[in-house]
Amino acid sequence: MRDYKRLQQETLQQTLRWQQNFEPDGAPKPLRDPSDLTLWPNTVSRANSDEWIPRNHDRIRQMRPRLLCINFVNGLEPGRAERIFSDLITALNESSRYHGYKDPRAPRFLEYSVWRYVDLQDPDGIRGRNSSATPRRKTPLPNGISGSYDGFFTEAFAERIGVRDPNDRKRFLTLKELVDAGYVHEVWFLGAADNIISWLECVEIKPRYDANFRRIPGEYVQAGNGGDPEQRFIGRSLRLNMLNYERGVGCGMENLGHALEGTAHSNCIPYFREYFYEYGMFDLDQRFGLPFNSYYYLWGEDKGIEYPDERTAIVRDGEKRWTLTDYYATGGNVHFPPNGRRHYDQDNTQPVLSTIEDWRIGSGRGGADLKRPWTNAVLEQYRDLAPDCMGRWLVYWRQNMPGYRNKSRDKQGKPMKNWWPFLFY
Repeated sequence: MRDYKRLQQETLQQTLRWQQNFEPDGAPKPLRDPSDLTLWPNTVSRANSDEWIPRNHDRIRQMRPRLLCINFVNGLEPGRAERIFSDLITALNESSRYHGYKDPRAPRFLEYSVWRYVDLQDPDGIRGRNSSATPRRKTPLPNGISGSYDGFFTEAFAERIGVRDPNDRKRFLTLKELVDAGYVHEVWFLGAADNIISWLECVEIKPRYDANFRRIPGEYVQAGNGGDPEQRFIGRSLRLNMLNYERGVGCGMENLGHALEGTAHSNCIPYFREYFYEYGMFDLDQRFGLPFNSYYYLWGEDKGIEYPDERTAIVRDGEKRWTLTDYYATGGNVHFPPNGRRHYDQDNTQPVLSTIEDWRIGSGRGGADLKRPWTNAVLEQYRDLAPDCMGRWLVYWRQNMPGYRNKSRDKQGKPMKNWWPFLFY
Protein backbone atom coordinates (compact mmCIF):
# COMPACT_ATOMS: atom_id res chain seq x y z
CA MET A 1 0.00 0.00 0.00
CA ARG A 2 1.44 3.38 -1.01
CA ASP A 3 2.02 5.92 1.74
CA TYR A 4 0.13 8.80 0.14
CA LYS A 5 0.33 11.02 3.21
CA ARG A 6 4.12 10.89 3.01
CA LEU A 7 4.09 11.54 -0.74
CA GLN A 8 1.76 14.51 -0.28
CA GLN A 9 4.03 16.00 2.37
CA GLU A 10 7.11 15.54 0.18
CA THR A 11 5.36 17.25 -2.73
CA LEU A 12 4.26 20.13 -0.50
CA GLN A 13 7.81 20.72 0.71
CA GLN A 14 9.00 20.79 -2.89
CA THR A 15 6.20 23.21 -3.82
CA LEU A 16 7.14 25.60 -1.02
CA ARG A 17 10.67 25.87 -2.45
CA TRP A 18 9.49 27.45 -5.73
CA GLN A 19 11.26 30.74 -4.89
CA GLN A 20 14.59 28.99 -5.43
CA ASN A 21 13.85 29.28 -9.16
CA PHE A 22 14.20 33.09 -9.09
CA GLU A 23 16.56 35.93 -8.36
CA PRO A 24 15.45 38.40 -5.65
CA ASP A 25 14.06 40.80 -8.29
CA GLY A 26 11.90 38.10 -9.90
CA ALA A 27 14.13 37.24 -12.84
CA PRO A 28 14.24 33.48 -13.49
CA LYS A 29 17.41 31.58 -12.75
CA PRO A 30 18.78 29.52 -15.65
CA LEU A 31 16.93 26.26 -16.17
CA ARG A 32 18.87 23.17 -15.19
CA ASP A 33 17.31 20.68 -17.56
CA PRO A 34 19.17 17.40 -18.13
CA SER A 35 21.15 16.46 -21.22
CA ASP A 36 19.59 12.99 -20.96
CA LEU A 37 17.25 12.87 -23.96
CA THR A 38 15.06 10.20 -22.42
CA LEU A 39 13.80 12.95 -20.11
CA TRP A 40 11.75 16.03 -21.03
CA PRO A 41 12.24 18.95 -20.81
CA ASN A 42 15.92 18.64 -21.67
CA THR A 43 18.72 20.74 -23.11
CA VAL A 44 17.45 20.16 -26.66
CA SER A 45 13.69 20.56 -26.13
CA ARG A 46 12.06 22.58 -23.38
CA ALA A 47 8.76 23.89 -24.71
CA ASN A 48 5.30 22.49 -25.41
CA SER A 49 4.64 21.53 -29.05
CA ASP A 50 8.33 21.33 -29.94
CA GLU A 51 8.78 19.13 -33.02
CA TRP A 52 11.27 17.17 -30.94
CA ILE A 53 8.46 15.64 -28.83
CA PRO A 54 6.65 13.61 -31.55
CA ARG A 55 9.97 12.72 -33.17
CA ASN A 56 11.25 11.29 -29.89
CA HIS A 57 7.93 10.18 -28.41
CA ASP A 58 8.90 6.54 -27.92
CA ARG A 59 12.24 7.20 -26.22
CA ILE A 60 10.90 9.47 -23.46
CA ARG A 61 10.86 7.72 -20.07
CA GLN A 62 9.72 10.66 -17.95
CA MET A 63 8.22 14.12 -18.44
CA ARG A 64 8.74 16.84 -15.84
CA PRO A 65 6.32 19.66 -16.66
CA ARG A 66 6.63 22.98 -14.84
CA LEU A 67 3.53 24.66 -13.46
CA LEU A 68 2.56 28.28 -13.07
CA CYS A 69 0.10 28.27 -10.15
CA ILE A 70 -2.05 31.32 -9.35
CA ASN A 71 -4.41 32.04 -6.46
CA PHE A 72 -7.31 34.43 -7.14
CA VAL A 73 -9.25 33.68 -3.93
CA ASN A 74 -9.42 36.48 -1.37
CA GLY A 75 -9.30 35.66 2.31
CA LEU A 76 -7.71 32.26 1.86
CA GLU A 77 -5.79 31.11 4.91
CA PRO A 78 -2.00 30.94 4.51
CA GLY A 79 -0.76 27.73 2.95
CA ARG A 80 -4.11 26.45 1.72
CA ALA A 81 -3.57 27.26 -1.95
CA GLU A 82 -0.14 25.65 -1.97
CA ARG A 83 -1.60 22.54 -0.33
CA ILE A 84 -4.37 22.25 -2.95
CA PHE A 85 -1.88 22.56 -5.80
CA SER A 86 0.64 20.15 -4.30
CA ASP A 87 -1.96 17.49 -3.42
CA LEU A 88 -3.23 17.55 -7.00
CA ILE A 89 0.35 17.18 -8.23
CA THR A 90 0.77 14.09 -6.05
CA ALA A 91 -2.40 12.48 -7.39
CA LEU A 92 -1.61 13.36 -11.00
CA ASN A 93 1.93 12.03 -10.80
CA GLU A 94 0.72 8.82 -9.14
CA SER A 95 -1.93 8.36 -11.82
CA SER A 96 0.81 8.11 -14.47
CA ARG A 97 2.19 4.89 -12.92
CA TYR A 98 1.15 2.28 -15.48
CA HIS A 99 -0.77 -0.48 -13.63
CA GLY A 100 0.53 1.05 -10.42
CA TYR A 101 -2.35 -0.45 -8.42
CA LYS A 102 -0.73 -3.88 -8.78
CA ASP A 103 2.91 -3.07 -9.57
CA PRO A 104 4.63 -1.34 -6.63
CA ARG A 105 7.72 -0.73 -8.80
CA ALA A 106 5.83 1.08 -11.57
CA PRO A 107 7.59 4.44 -12.15
CA ARG A 108 5.82 7.77 -12.36
CA PHE A 109 5.98 8.97 -15.93
CA LEU A 110 4.73 12.46 -15.04
CA GLU A 111 6.61 14.51 -12.45
CA TYR A 112 4.80 17.84 -12.24
CA SER A 113 6.30 20.57 -10.07
CA VAL A 114 5.50 24.20 -9.26
CA TRP A 115 7.90 26.55 -11.03
CA ARG A 116 6.19 29.71 -9.79
CA TYR A 117 3.36 30.44 -7.38
CA VAL A 118 1.57 33.80 -7.58
CA ASP A 119 -0.79 34.96 -4.83
CA LEU A 120 -3.10 37.64 -6.25
CA GLN A 121 -5.32 38.24 -3.24
CA ASP A 122 -6.33 41.88 -2.92
CA PRO A 123 -3.93 43.47 -0.43
CA ASP A 124 -6.40 45.92 1.08
CA GLY A 125 -8.99 43.44 2.28
CA ILE A 126 -11.73 41.45 0.63
CA ARG A 127 -13.52 43.20 -2.26
CA GLY A 128 -15.24 39.97 -3.17
CA ARG A 129 -14.39 36.32 -3.02
CA ASN A 130 -12.46 36.54 -6.29
CA SER A 131 -9.55 38.94 -6.54
CA SER A 132 -9.86 42.14 -8.56
CA ALA A 133 -6.81 40.84 -10.46
CA THR A 134 -8.88 38.04 -11.99
CA PRO A 135 -9.03 38.42 -15.80
CA ARG A 136 -12.64 39.17 -16.74
CA ARG A 137 -14.58 39.43 -19.95
CA LYS A 138 -16.52 42.60 -20.69
CA THR A 139 -19.45 40.47 -21.85
CA PRO A 140 -20.01 36.88 -20.67
CA LEU A 141 -20.11 34.07 -23.20
CA PRO A 142 -23.55 32.62 -24.01
CA ASN A 143 -22.83 29.78 -21.58
CA GLY A 144 -22.29 32.30 -18.77
CA ILE A 145 -18.49 32.12 -18.66
CA SER A 146 -17.25 35.53 -17.55
CA GLY A 147 -13.56 34.85 -16.93
CA SER A 148 -11.21 35.93 -19.72
CA TYR A 149 -8.72 33.28 -20.78
CA ASP A 150 -7.14 35.69 -23.22
CA GLY A 151 -6.50 38.01 -20.28
CA PHE A 152 -3.78 35.66 -19.02
CA PHE A 153 -1.63 36.50 -22.04
CA THR A 154 -1.61 40.32 -21.86
CA GLU A 155 1.29 42.62 -20.97
CA ALA A 156 -0.71 43.87 -17.99
CA PHE A 157 -1.12 40.37 -16.60
CA ALA A 158 2.59 39.72 -17.18
CA GLU A 159 3.26 42.29 -14.45
CA ARG A 160 1.01 40.34 -12.10
CA ILE A 161 2.84 37.10 -12.88
CA GLY A 162 5.96 39.04 -12.00
CA VAL A 163 8.70 37.24 -13.94
CA ARG A 164 11.24 39.79 -15.14
CA ASP A 165 12.89 39.45 -18.51
CA PRO A 166 16.46 38.30 -17.70
CA ASN A 167 17.69 40.30 -20.71
CA ASP A 168 15.77 43.48 -19.80
CA ARG A 169 14.92 43.71 -16.11
CA LYS A 170 12.61 46.67 -16.73
CA ARG A 171 9.96 44.49 -18.39
CA PHE A 172 8.06 41.34 -17.47
CA LEU A 173 7.76 38.21 -19.58
CA THR A 174 4.27 37.48 -20.92
CA LEU A 175 2.72 34.05 -20.49
CA LYS A 176 3.40 33.34 -24.18
CA GLU A 177 7.07 34.14 -23.65
CA LEU A 178 7.19 31.93 -20.57
CA VAL A 179 5.74 29.05 -22.58
CA ASP A 180 8.00 29.66 -25.60
CA ALA A 181 11.07 29.63 -23.35
CA GLY A 182 10.02 26.39 -21.67
CA TYR A 183 9.61 27.90 -18.22
CA VAL A 184 5.89 27.04 -18.07
CA HIS A 185 4.11 23.98 -19.47
CA GLU A 186 0.72 24.28 -17.78
CA VAL A 187 -1.26 26.85 -15.75
CA TRP A 188 -3.40 26.00 -12.73
CA PHE A 189 -5.39 28.71 -11.00
CA LEU A 190 -7.54 28.75 -7.90
CA GLY A 191 -10.86 30.58 -7.98
CA ALA A 192 -14.18 30.85 -6.20
CA ALA A 193 -17.49 29.81 -7.74
CA ASP A 194 -19.75 32.82 -7.27
CA ASN A 195 -22.36 34.70 -9.27
CA ILE A 196 -19.83 37.28 -10.44
CA ILE A 197 -17.18 35.29 -12.29
CA SER A 198 -17.21 31.78 -13.72
CA TRP A 199 -14.82 29.58 -15.66
CA LEU A 200 -14.73 26.41 -17.69
CA GLU A 201 -13.00 23.47 -16.02
CA CYS A 202 -9.92 23.14 -18.23
CA VAL A 203 -9.22 24.71 -21.62
CA GLU A 204 -6.50 24.16 -24.18
CA ILE A 205 -5.82 25.23 -27.75
CA LYS A 206 -3.69 22.60 -29.45
CA PRO A 207 -1.98 22.31 -32.85
CA ARG A 208 -3.42 19.73 -35.22
CA TYR A 209 -1.36 16.72 -36.29
CA ASP A 210 -1.75 14.26 -39.15
CA ALA A 211 -1.88 10.47 -38.93
CA ASN A 212 1.92 10.36 -38.93
CA PHE A 213 2.22 12.73 -35.94
CA ARG A 214 3.41 15.60 -38.11
CA ARG A 215 2.12 19.04 -37.23
CA ILE A 216 -0.21 20.53 -39.84
CA PRO A 217 1.00 24.10 -40.55
CA GLY A 218 -1.42 26.81 -39.50
CA GLU A 219 -4.03 24.47 -38.01
CA TYR A 220 -5.11 24.39 -34.38
CA VAL A 221 -8.25 23.55 -32.43
CA GLN A 222 -9.92 23.87 -29.03
CA ALA A 223 -8.90 20.65 -27.28
CA GLY A 224 -10.10 21.10 -23.70
CA ASN A 225 -13.42 20.85 -21.91
CA GLY A 226 -14.95 23.71 -23.86
CA GLY A 227 -13.16 26.88 -24.89
CA ASP A 228 -13.16 30.66 -25.17
CA PRO A 229 -13.42 31.78 -28.82
CA GLU A 230 -11.52 34.98 -27.98
CA GLN A 231 -8.51 33.19 -26.48
CA ARG A 232 -5.48 33.67 -28.69
CA PHE A 233 -3.46 30.74 -30.02
CA ILE A 234 0.16 31.26 -28.99
CA GLY A 235 1.65 28.73 -31.40
CA ARG A 236 1.98 26.06 -28.72
CA SER A 237 -0.40 24.00 -26.63
CA LEU A 238 -1.17 25.15 -23.09
CA ARG A 239 -3.73 23.87 -20.60
CA LEU A 240 -5.34 26.34 -18.19
CA ASN A 241 -6.97 24.41 -15.36
CA MET A 242 -9.38 26.18 -13.00
CA LEU A 243 -9.60 24.72 -9.48
CA ASN A 244 -12.50 25.57 -7.18
CA TYR A 245 -10.99 26.30 -3.77
CA GLU A 246 -14.02 24.75 -2.04
CA ARG A 247 -13.40 21.42 -3.71
CA GLY A 248 -10.50 19.01 -3.61
CA VAL A 249 -8.05 16.90 -5.53
CA GLY A 250 -10.63 14.54 -7.03
CA CYS A 251 -12.48 17.43 -8.66
CA GLY A 252 -9.18 18.69 -10.08
CA MET A 253 -8.57 15.23 -11.52
CA GLU A 254 -12.04 15.39 -13.05
CA ASN A 255 -11.15 18.67 -14.80
CA LEU A 256 -8.05 17.13 -16.31
CA GLY A 257 -9.91 13.95 -17.23
CA HIS A 258 -12.44 15.96 -19.20
CA ALA A 259 -9.51 17.72 -20.87
CA LEU A 260 -8.25 14.32 -22.07
CA GLU A 261 -11.70 13.58 -23.44
CA GLY A 262 -11.70 17.01 -25.09
CA THR A 263 -8.40 16.27 -26.79
CA ALA A 264 -9.88 13.08 -28.21
CA HIS A 265 -13.10 14.83 -29.32
CA SER A 266 -11.09 17.54 -31.09
CA ASN A 267 -9.29 14.92 -33.21
CA CYS A 268 -6.13 17.03 -33.08
CA ILE A 269 -4.14 13.77 -32.81
CA PRO A 270 -5.98 11.12 -34.88
CA TYR A 271 -4.12 8.18 -33.30
CA PHE A 272 -5.10 9.29 -29.81
CA ARG A 273 -8.73 9.79 -30.76
CA GLU A 274 -9.00 6.37 -32.39
CA TYR A 275 -7.80 4.43 -29.36
CA PHE A 276 -9.12 6.72 -26.64
CA TYR A 277 -12.63 6.39 -28.08
CA GLU A 278 -12.35 2.62 -27.75
CA TYR A 279 -10.90 2.74 -24.23
CA GLY A 280 -13.27 5.50 -23.08
CA MET A 281 -16.38 3.81 -24.51
CA PHE A 282 -17.21 6.59 -26.96
CA ASP A 283 -18.02 3.92 -29.54
CA LEU A 284 -21.28 2.51 -28.16
CA ASP A 285 -23.08 3.28 -31.42
CA GLN A 286 -20.60 1.09 -33.31
CA ARG A 287 -20.26 -1.67 -30.70
CA PHE A 288 -23.91 -2.06 -29.77
CA GLY A 289 -25.91 -0.08 -32.32
CA LEU A 290 -27.11 2.45 -29.75
CA PRO A 291 -28.40 5.81 -31.07
CA PHE A 292 -25.65 7.61 -29.11
CA ASN A 293 -21.93 7.00 -28.83
CA SER A 294 -21.50 7.18 -25.04
CA TYR A 295 -23.38 7.00 -21.77
CA TYR A 296 -22.89 10.74 -21.34
CA TYR A 297 -26.16 10.99 -23.28
CA LEU A 298 -28.00 9.50 -20.29
CA TRP A 299 -28.42 12.74 -18.36
CA GLY A 300 -31.66 13.32 -16.45
CA GLU A 301 -34.43 11.37 -14.79
CA ASP A 302 -35.22 7.79 -15.77
CA LYS A 303 -31.95 7.42 -17.69
CA GLY A 304 -29.21 4.97 -16.79
CA ILE A 305 -27.91 1.41 -16.98
CA GLU A 306 -28.98 -1.70 -15.08
CA TYR A 307 -26.93 -4.89 -14.82
CA PRO A 308 -29.09 -8.00 -14.23
CA ASP A 309 -25.87 -10.02 -14.25
CA GLU A 310 -22.19 -9.42 -14.93
CA ARG A 311 -22.52 -9.86 -18.70
CA THR A 312 -25.80 -8.04 -19.43
CA ALA A 313 -26.58 -4.32 -19.52
CA ILE A 314 -30.02 -2.78 -19.89
CA VAL A 315 -29.75 0.81 -21.09
CA ARG A 316 -32.69 3.00 -20.13
CA ASP A 317 -33.70 6.30 -21.73
CA GLY A 318 -37.17 7.12 -20.47
CA GLU A 319 -39.53 4.57 -22.01
CA LYS A 320 -36.85 3.26 -24.38
CA ARG A 321 -34.84 0.18 -23.43
CA TRP A 322 -31.90 -1.58 -25.05
CA THR A 323 -30.69 -4.95 -23.74
CA LEU A 324 -26.99 -5.57 -24.42
CA THR A 325 -26.08 -9.25 -24.13
CA ASP A 326 -22.53 -10.65 -23.95
CA TYR A 327 -21.76 -7.24 -22.52
CA TYR A 328 -18.44 -6.07 -21.19
CA ALA A 329 -17.03 -2.63 -20.54
CA THR A 330 -13.62 -1.53 -21.76
CA GLY A 331 -12.01 1.35 -19.86
CA GLY A 332 -14.89 3.68 -19.12
CA ASN A 333 -14.69 7.47 -19.01
CA VAL A 334 -14.65 10.31 -16.49
CA HIS A 335 -18.30 9.93 -15.43
CA PHE A 336 -18.79 6.19 -15.98
CA PRO A 337 -16.64 3.41 -14.47
CA PRO A 338 -17.16 -0.07 -15.99
CA ASN A 339 -20.14 -0.80 -13.72
CA GLY A 340 -21.48 2.75 -13.54
CA ARG A 341 -25.28 2.91 -13.41
CA ARG A 342 -25.54 6.66 -13.91
CA HIS A 343 -23.31 9.72 -14.01
CA TYR A 344 -20.76 9.92 -11.18
CA ASP A 345 -21.44 6.41 -9.89
CA GLN A 346 -18.25 4.96 -8.37
CA ASP A 347 -20.03 3.19 -5.50
CA ASN A 348 -21.57 0.21 -7.28
CA THR A 349 -20.48 -3.06 -5.64
CA GLN A 350 -22.18 -5.16 -8.32
CA PRO A 351 -19.65 -6.88 -10.64
CA VAL A 352 -19.69 -6.23 -14.39
CA LEU A 353 -17.27 -7.77 -16.86
CA SER A 354 -14.55 -5.40 -18.04
CA THR A 355 -11.27 -5.52 -19.95
CA ILE A 356 -9.89 -2.36 -18.37
CA GLU A 357 -6.89 -4.13 -16.79
CA ASP A 358 -6.09 -6.09 -19.96
CA TRP A 359 -7.16 -3.58 -22.60
CA ARG A 360 -5.49 -4.44 -25.93
CA ILE A 361 -3.07 -6.76 -24.10
CA GLY A 362 -4.76 -10.00 -25.13
CA SER A 363 -4.14 -12.24 -22.13
CA GLY A 364 -7.35 -14.21 -22.67
CA ARG A 365 -8.12 -17.26 -24.75
CA GLY A 366 -7.11 -16.91 -28.38
CA GLY A 367 -5.42 -13.59 -27.71
CA ALA A 368 -8.62 -11.84 -26.64
CA ASP A 369 -8.54 -9.24 -23.90
CA LEU A 370 -9.25 -10.83 -20.55
CA LYS A 371 -12.71 -10.02 -19.20
CA ARG A 372 -12.85 -9.92 -15.42
CA PRO A 373 -15.70 -9.08 -13.02
CA TRP A 374 -15.08 -5.47 -12.01
CA THR A 375 -16.31 -3.66 -8.90
CA ASN A 376 -15.40 -0.48 -7.08
CA ALA A 377 -13.38 -2.37 -4.44
CA VAL A 378 -10.13 -1.63 -6.28
CA LEU A 379 -10.73 2.12 -5.86
CA GLU A 380 -10.61 2.08 -2.07
CA GLN A 381 -6.80 2.34 -2.03
CA TYR A 382 -7.08 5.86 -3.49
CA ARG A 383 -9.54 7.29 -0.98
CA ASP A 384 -6.87 9.29 0.89
CA LEU A 385 -5.20 10.41 -2.34
CA ALA A 386 -8.20 11.84 -4.24
CA PRO A 387 -11.28 11.59 -1.99
CA ASP A 388 -13.84 13.87 -3.65
CA CYS A 389 -15.69 13.95 -6.99
CA MET A 390 -14.60 11.02 -9.18
CA GLY A 391 -11.02 11.17 -7.90
CA ARG A 392 -10.61 7.58 -6.71
CA TRP A 393 -11.86 6.22 -10.02
CA LEU A 394 -9.79 8.65 -12.10
CA VAL A 395 -6.44 7.72 -10.55
CA TYR A 396 -7.14 4.06 -11.34
CA TRP A 397 -8.58 4.90 -14.79
CA ARG A 398 -5.43 6.78 -15.75
CA GLN A 399 -3.17 4.02 -14.40
CA ASN A 400 -4.82 1.65 -16.89
CA MET A 401 -4.27 3.92 -19.89
CA PRO A 402 -1.32 2.91 -22.07
CA GLY A 403 1.57 4.57 -20.29
CA TYR A 404 5.32 4.08 -20.11
CA ARG A 405 6.27 0.47 -20.92
CA ASN A 406 2.64 -0.50 -21.43
CA LYS A 407 1.76 -3.93 -22.82
CA SER A 408 -1.05 -2.90 -25.17
CA ARG A 409 -0.97 -3.36 -28.94
CA ASP A 410 -2.49 -1.25 -31.70
CA LYS A 411 -4.56 -2.57 -34.59
CA GLN A 412 -1.42 -3.46 -36.52
CA GLY A 413 -0.08 -5.48 -33.60
CA LYS A 414 2.59 -2.90 -32.82
CA PRO A 415 3.30 -1.67 -29.28
CA MET A 416 0.79 1.01 -28.27
CA LYS A 417 2.30 4.45 -27.90
CA ASN A 418 2.54 5.89 -24.41
CA TRP A 419 -0.39 8.34 -24.24
CA TRP A 420 1.12 10.82 -21.80
CA PRO A 421 3.48 12.64 -24.22
CA PHE A 422 0.37 13.64 -26.21
CA LEU A 423 -0.38 16.07 -23.36
CA PHE A 424 2.44 18.30 -24.56
CA TYR A 425 2.15 17.91 -28.35
